[in-house]
Amino acid sequence: MTIRHLITGTAALALLAGTAFAQDASREETVIFDLDRTITDPANFNWLTDGTGVRRMHGGHQVMWEPMFILNYGTGELDPWLATGFEANDDSTEFTISLREGVEWSDGEAFDADDVVFSVEMALQNEEITAREAATLRGQVASIEKVDAQTVRIALQAPNPRFMVENFGIRIFGSFLIMPEHVWAGEDPATFTFPEPIGTGPYTFTSAATNRAIWDRNDDWWGAKTGFMDLPAPRRVVFLETGGEESRAQLIASNQLDAAQNVTIGTFEAIQAQNPEVIAWHEGYPYAAADPCARQLEINTTVAPWDSAAMRRAVAHIIDRNQIVNVAYEGTTEASRTMFAQYGSMAPFIDAIAEAGYDLPASADAEAGQALIEGEGWTRDGDYYQKDGETLAVEIHVNSASTEYTRTIDVIVEQLQRAGIDARAVPVENGVFWGEVLPFGAYEMSYSWLSCGSVNEPWASMGRYTTGDVVPVGERSPGFNNTSRWSGEAAEAYSAIMDDIEGRALGDPEIPALVAEAYQYLDAEMPFVPLVQAAKLIPFNTTYWEGWPTADNYYNHPFFWWNHAHQIIHNLEAAE
Repeated sequence: MTIRHLITGTAALALLAGTAFAQDASREETVIFDLDRTITDPANFNWLTDGTGVRRMHGGHQVMWEPMFILNYGTGELDPWLATGFEANDDSTEFTISLREGVEWSDGEAFDADDVVFSVEMALQNEEITAREAATLRGQVASIEKVDAQTVRIALQAPNPRFMVENFGIRIFGSFLIMPEHVWAGEDPATFTFPEPIGTGPYTFTSAATNRAIWDRNDDWWGAKTGFMDLPAPRRVVFLETGGEESRAQLIASNQLDAAQNVTIGTFEAIQAQNPEVIAWHEGYPYAAADPCARQLEINTTVAPWDSAAMRRAVAHIIDRNQIVNVAYEGTTEASRTMFAQYGSMAPFIDAIAEAGYDLPASADAEAGQALIEGEGWTRDGDYYQKDGETLAVEIHVNSASTEYTRTIDVIVEQLQRAGIDARAVPVENGVFWGEVLPFGAYEMSYSWLSCGSVNEPWASMGRYTTGDVVPVGERSPGFNNTSRWSGEAAEAYSAIMDDIEGRALGDPEIPALVAEAYQYLDAEMPFVPLVQAAKLIPFNTTYWEGWPTADNYYNHPFFWWNHAHQIIHNLEAAE
C-alpha cells in the first residue's frame, strides 16, 4: 500500500497516530515538509558513513544540526550562524574561526571550540568515515587547534581561498557538521549510530519511521535565550515521505503538506487550480528556481566501448538538449553550454570556454555522432550498429525518485535508439543509486549532477574530475569525485591546470583563460556530457504558513532539503 492510499481523504497527521509527542501541536502549529526518499534506518543518525544523505535529510541538518555559516545566494556573502566570523592568513593556508558565545547543545551542554576540534579531528583520523564533507576536509586540513573556548585555528595542507565556503558555508546542499564531544567521545565513528541525537538547533528529535520523522520545538533553545533570534513559529516539524509526484501533488493541494519536492509544470498548474494558496519561486511561468547542479550524463570511461573518447563524443553529438528542455522540462529550463550552472557570477568562465570554441550546441548533430561511431569500426545493420557480432548497446542508470530524472533519460534513450544505439534506461531506488551505483562505478552511463559545486568560481566543479580522485571500479570514489574514472594523458594535463587554479585567489584575472585551456581536454575526452540547466519547481503552501523564499522574498534560495533550511524555518509565520 502506498503513502497516497494511506493519506487520501484524511488528515496527513493521522499517519502519525500513536506517536509519543514531546508536546501537543495542532495542524496550524505544524509545518510538514516533503521527503522524497524512504528512511532506511530510522534509528541511525550517524551522518559520517554510508547512507549519509538519508541520515541528515529527514530533519537532521534542517532543524537539529546548525551550520557555522550559510552562503547567501542573493548576496554572495557568508551569513554567520554558529560562528561569527573568520580570518585567513595572506596565503590562505590558515583560518581562524570565531565561535558565537552562548551556544548550547539541546541537553544544556555548552557548544565550544572543544566540539569543533573533536569533530574535525574525528574526520581527519578515521579513513573509514566516508561522508563527502568528511572526505573533503580530510583532503585539505593538516591540523586544527583550540585557541580559546570560542576560537579555533585550522592549518591547511595547501593554499585554499575557498576553504570556508567549501566546508562550513553550505555552498551546495550541506556543510561539515559539528558533533557533541561529550556524546561521541569514546565511540567508534564508523559504527556509532547516534540513536538519541542532539544538536544545537531549535528542534529536538521525537520519533522516526521509514516514512516520516517528527521534531518538536525546544523552547529552551540557546538562540532565543541569547537574543540571536526568536524561537521559530512552528511548534512541530514533520518530514513525510509522500511517495512521488502524484501523491505530493494531492497532499499539498488538500493542505496536508506545506512544502513539496520538485514537480513538473503541468502538475504545479493542476495544484494551483485546486488550491490557489500554493505558490512557487516565480509568481508566473516558468515558476521554477534555478538549481546550482546542472544535469549531465556521466560515462564510465573504463567500460568498453565507452572507454573510447570518440564514442563518448559521439553520444554528445547525438543528444538533442533542446528536446530535453521541451519534453522533459516542459520549457522551464535551458540547454547547458558547459558543465557550469549559468549564474551571472559564472559568466566570465562560461564566456571564456565559448570563445575558445568548447561550448556545446543546444541541438543535435546525429550524423557527426554516427560518423565517429563508424570511425571506430561499427556498421549499421538494421536498427543498430554492430561490430564483431556485438550490438552497440548501453544501459543508463537513473534515480527513480523524480519524474525529472526519468523523463530526461527516456528522451535520451529514444535519441540514442534512433541513432543506432540500443539504449535502455535502468531505474533504481534512490538509496541504491547514491549508495551503490554512482560511487562504485557500477554503471555504463548514468544521469547525474556530479559537476555540482561552482556557484561563484570554477574550481569547485572542475576540481571534481582530477586524476587524484581516480580509484578502481568497485572502490568508492572519494566524495563522488570523478566517478567516471577519467584518466590518461589528457586527464593528467587537465589536472595540472586544476592544481594551478586551486591555489589562486578568488578573482584572479588569469583564471578564465586557464579554465578555457583546461576545458579543451574535457571537450576532447567527454568523461561526462553536459545536458541542461537544472530548474526546481517547488510548491509552497501558504494556507498555514507564510514567509517562504521566493524571487520577491529572496532571503535565500528555496531548497528546503539543504542545511540552510534553518533560515526558512525561522522566516515562517502563521498565515492570517
